[in-house]
Amino acid sequence: MSLWHRSIGKLYRSVVGKLWATIMLLVAVVLLIVGVFLLQYVDIWFKENNTHQVKVLFVVTAIIGFLLSTFFAFFLSKKIQQPLLQLKDAAVSISQGNYTTRVHIRSSDEIGELADTFNHMTEQLNKLIHDINHEKNHLASILRSMGDSVITFDAEGKVILTNPVGHLLINQWSGVELAWQEDESESSTSYSEVPMPLRELFQRVMEEGRDVTDKVHVLSSVWSVVMAPLQSKDVIRGAVAVIRNVTEEHKLEKLRRDFVANISHEIRTPLSMLQGYSEALLDDIVVSEEDRKELVQVIYDESLRMGRLVNDFLDIARMEAGHVDMNFQEIDLAHVLKRVHRKFQVYAKEREVRLVADLPNESLLVKEADEDRLEQVLTNLLDNALRHTPSGKSITISGQHANVNGRQYVELRVRDEGQGIPTEDVPFIFERFYKADKARKRGSSSGTGLGLAIVKNLIDLHQGRIVVESSAGTGTSFTILLPVEAHQ
Repeated sequence: MSLWHRSIGKLYRSVVGKLWATIMLLVAVVLLIVGVFLLQYVDIWFKENNTHQVKVLFVVTAIIGFLLSTFFAFFLSKKIQQPLLQLKDAAVSISQGNYTTRVHIRSSDEIGELADTFNHMTEQLNKLIHDINHEKNHLASILRSMGDSVITFDAEGKVILTNPVGHLLINQWSGVELAWQEDESESSTSYSEVPMPLRELFQRVMEEGRDVTDKVHVLSSVWSVVMAPLQSKDVIRGAVAVIRNVTEEHKLEKLRRDFVANISHEIRTPLSMLQGYSEALLDDIVVSEEDRKELVQVIYDESLRMGRLVNDFLDIARMEAGHVDMNFQEIDLAHVLKRVHRKFQVYAKEREVRLVADLPNESLLVKEADEDRLEQVLTNLLDNALRHTPSGKSITISGQHANVNGRQYVELRVRDEGQGIPTEDVPFIFERFYKADKARKRGSSSGTGLGLAIVKNLIDLHQGRIVVESSAGTGTSFTILLPVEAHQ
């Protein structure tokens, strides 16, 4: 019975069943009306013995009429149902993503017009979806090729779109939650899925509905963040952030500011002294010839110092720009050490400092090196050592062969027994204008602040390394490693 009921229900819900039931109902109504009006006249029109036959004929005619109506109802409904089923199957196919589906119905009636409209709609829909996918792929390619991080958040702070660089950045910043947690207010904790460095900016964008630009410092790096709201009908539905690593730009800007400040500081004092002493000479304030010579000597010394400062600055500028002409050739560093030792021997005796040269008996050959530049390196190091070593102490320059990680090097060392460098200043001594003497005292021990920066650049040009070991009060040791083989 259940199968019979399901079949009847399915037939009733179909177009065929509804159309057949409608036609049957119409036929039944017509026959009933005809019967009501005609049966009462049958006995009058026909003889009594023919009345029963007429009634039977009437019933048979009604049954034949029902059967013929049923046949034509099913035939007509089948013609209507077939294109409708095709349209239904095509709609299901389109809903599953097959936008190339078409309905093949050739008819000039309303159903044919419906099929043509359906095909045109699917064609336009297919074109629209293709254009959307093309734009989506184009946007995805742009995002993948961007060096900046792009992260899109919804209104609740969840990440809904990001490029590969942004995904890596989120993973990196996920470890700084605890470091930022203590400094963040409780009002910004509602967007827990937004990375902590961006949480405050995201909250401002969601509240104010305008673009926000700021710089954040994360893990010793500086990041420039531009965050804009995503609006739809005056409703903020999220925000998009473009993040760029500007650490190098920040360092260069700081270097530029420091350079302007340092060069101004370095030049201002000798210029003031030159101007003051020159005015003293012009105004005849100095009476004795001895005082006059002393002032002239100071002017001369300060002019030499300014000349050294300008020359050192030009040298380091050329080195950092890669415009230094290097004359690489095979040299014996033992001869360079002996020449530098002999050049500073007299100056060391005048300062009562013992200058010792500890050299091996064999030669210290290097396949590719610039002899003049290396002599400049040793000259700078020895000049610093003599200026910071008090009388009665000693300075040692030495050279030897060394093997580091299977490669042959020549190790040069300049070691003094001077005042040393504070431990906290050691990592910065190769920076331009950096001085361990924070007071920048003038006198015989003052320098330009560029000597060690020049030394570092020259050693780098030789593919070598220079390290310093020092602490306050224990002296300083500079060690240089130069590769023996030619540069690759």
